Amino acid sequence: MFAAFVTIKVKPGSEAAFEKVAKALVARVNADEPGCTLYELSRSDQPATYHFMERYVDRDAVAAHRTTEHFKTLGREMGQYMDGPPTVIRLTEV
Repeated sequence: MFAAFVTIKVKPGSEAAFEKVAKALVARVNADEPGCTLYELSRSDQPATYHFMERYVDRDAVAAHRTTEHFKTLGREMGQYMDGPPTVIRLTEV
């Protein structure tokens, strides 16, 4: 299993708009990507900060996720609310 912990900071005041788009992405990934066993959005206790927790069955599932139309489209849409690039920690489960 491969996992990722992604931290995203959003522009102050754009939290609700970001959450709307991010939740749409979560719904699509969970509905349409059988190789993804966990795709969850959480709000941090830090202001305007969110985390995606992701888990994939293998590297092919990770690659497939990045090429989906919903990831490209909704990811681009989320970008307008982000305050800088995301921080991605890639993990291999032991």
